[in-house]
Amino acid sequence: MSKEELINEMTKKLSVIPGIDLNFSQPIMDNVEEAVSGVKGSLVVKIYGDSLNYMEQELGEVYNAMKDIPGVEDLGIMHNIGQPEIDVNLDQQKMALYGVTTANANAVLSMAIGGQAASTLYEGIRTFDIRVRLPEEYRKTEEDIGNLLVPTQNGSKVPIKSIAEISRKTGACLIYRDENERYAALKFSARGRDMGSTVAEAQKRVAAKVHLKRGYRMAWQGDFENKERAQTRLAQVVPISLLLIFILLLTMFGNFKDAGLVFLNVPFAIVGGIAALYITGTDFSISAGIGFIALFGICIQDGIILITIFKENMHKVRTGADSMYTAIKLGVNQRIRPVMMTALMAAVGLLPAATSHGIGSESSRPLARVVIGGILCAMIFSLWVFPIIFGWAYRKFDKRPYDHVEK
Repeated sequence: MSKEELINEMTKKLSVIPGIDLNFSQPIMDNVEEAVSGVKGSLVVKIYGDSLNYMEQELGEVYNAMKDIPGVEDLGIMHNIGQPEIDVNLDQQKMALYGVTTANANAVLSMAIGGQAASTLYEGIRTFDIRVRLPEEYRKTEEDIGNLLVPTQNGSKVPIKSIAEISRKTGACLIYRDENERYAALKFSARGRDMGSTVAEAQKRVAAKVHLKRGYRMAWQGDFENKERAQTRLAQVVPISLLLIFILLLTMFGNFKDAGLVFLNVPFAIVGGIAALYITGTDFSISAGIGFIALFGICIQDGIILITIFKENMHKVRTGADSMYTAIKLGVNQRIRPVMMTALMAAVGLLPAATSHGIGSESSRPLARVVIGGILCAMIFSLWVFPIIFGWAYRKFDKRPYDHVEK
């Protein structure tokens, strides 16, 4: 069973449980995700601000905007609100009227609800606080807490309900902070679709439907950030790699025509890599991008092998051995084995990685499929199309009719 099948089976079994949000991860991935975004989720939407209630309300709007987007899975809000609590709001004017100090009122509440350390118990080198706390029947409800007596300065006692407003409300159970700012988070994953287009569509929908008031801001974090950083780096590395390849070809052949002809293998290899991703249903990833870079060097080698033998056979044209097109055909026959060996060796060698579903295959599989598809396409191009383009480029090399060439 592959990882995708396992996740689908677990989703089917667990989705019947009401009130839960699912998230599928692995131990190391879990730690990395939490280190990157602070939330255990592959992709995260954060709203920064002060009011937890307002931020969770807006996250509900984000949830509704994203729930129907293809590829968005494991969508769920990381709730900050949800802890029931009793709020005792002391009235300073009433406390002054009865002669109750804030310290005495807080001491009674602290001892009654949370307990206070009255002594210490020693067991060898270990120490334990002995806490004094009211029995549960005296602090179970708001009325019970309101009947607790607080000493006044003249020695009498008054119930807490006479000097405070007591209410039950739902407060914060967990407060997330990032760079000294409160935030509320929504997590989701991208499955069955590439991360880039999934997040792009989600951002577009959320921007159209969710408008935060002043003082609040939204941020998209998680693996999406890593992808953006890697794409930026690839956008720098790929042109540099192509430029270096072309400079090396120019240095090797000494003219732009031959270097350009060999460089034509690159776009055909790219077409093959894209076709391989499409046929296998593999989403484009950074691993696939690295596979394209590796593919450039391999496909260039085929062009060098063929153009070298073509030029050698063309020299025989000047000595009257063969015509140019016969020389090209002879060159293909002479170099078809090394060209096919180069392609098939890489394809067969990467085939296990392209078909594997084990641990770590998420990274190796796209790279292998890109290289296999691209190098097979480049091989076909090199043997069938490249000789025609070469002959067209050097069509003026020999003006003599084929019949007048010495046999």
